[in-house]
Amino acid sequence: MGVRTSVRTSNTDVHACDGWGGEPMSELTIIDDEAHGLAGTTVGGRLLVDASAFHDALGWELKPEGLCRGDICVPVSDPASLSVNGRLDVAAVATALGRPVVVDADAGIAALGLPTGERRRALDGLEAPDFQLRDLEGTTHGLGEWQGKKKLLVTFASWCGCRYDLPGWQELHDELADEDFTVIAVAIDNSAEDVRPWVDGITYPVLVDPNHLLTELYAISNVPTVVWIDENDRIVRPNGVAFGSDLFKEFTGVESGPHLDAVRRWVNDGQEPLSDDEARQAVADLSDDEVLARLHFRVATQALRQGDEDAARRHFETAAQLAPYDFTIRRAAMPLMGDDPFGQTFFTFYEQWQEAGSPYHGLSATSALS
Repeated sequence: MGVRTSVRTSNTDVHACDGWGGEPMSELTIIDDEAHGLAGTTVGGRLLVDASAFHDALGWELKPEGLCRGDICVPVSDPASLSVNGRLDVAAVATALGRPVVVDADAGIAALGLPTGERRRALDGLEAPDFQLRDLEGTTHGLGEWQGKKKLLVTFASWCGCRYDLPGWQELHDELADEDFTVIAVAIDNSAEDVRPWVDGITYPVLVDPNHLLTELYAISNVPTVVWIDENDRIVRPNGVAFGSDLFKEFTGVESGPHLDAVRRWVNDGQEPLSDDEARQAVADLSDDEVLARLHFRVATQALRQGDEDAARRHFETAAQLAPYDFTIRRAAMPLMGDDPFGQTFFTFYEQWQEAGSPYHGLSATSALS
């Protein structure tokens, strides 16, 4: 195992697992909104790829005016610092783009986060961040596909009891379908096969987010989390815990009725529960550590797909240290590492979370529903 190092730059953290002498690797994986496989090498803990391969995978190209993708160019003061032996250094390019990055050179994996400040700007502007996620059949969908409809974005997971709550959301979807309304469910899960057993009879869109993109875009730290988005893709009610039925009322103490009634008032009568200023202030941004935790989680899941359990465990543990009370990190990792997300490990974690004050990014179940 290599020596793990951490380097702080002005806008990003670069975590690297240094290899033994930078042995060449035939294929590397770079993850942003999805995983891209491309040929490259590792030298001194750096992932190096051909510029053309990087452009084909992620769309960025190094030009005299800077790093460019389409009509967007990011100036680079020292272009030579982005390459080694004629190949692009993935971490250096990420830093130049203002994107946090986690690199494991031994595993040949890098995960890139959103550009610094992009999520906060979207939340402050109440602009629902777009996403590209696949459904269970592998078809890609973006948020803009449902423009013109009021949307209830509901996150759930196979590792959460809320998987049993999907029929409750189906009832609401059916009730309001003629009012230009739809539920969109997103599973914070590793694969479509993890989700498939729980969606029998569900007709609203169900998407899968294996890289936890949505948790970064919307600053989500637990499921079920629900976001109200209007016909013009404006956030009306930001992240909040909500349930589609009362299945878990005894455990959570949360009734589904007040939230469901508030949704009905919004869809039928246009009654919004928050002012724009209140909505902007409702969700705390992710901390730098919480962002890095998501990137370590992406590296871990990719390492697991590659059969590298040691690397996966190492990155899952780092993610847990960085975001110790984040269910989308802690509980989501349990089944991936062979632990029961409904067993004693979960209940121990749940007690720790409660003792810490039940930290959560978003509105409580009873906030802003009158």
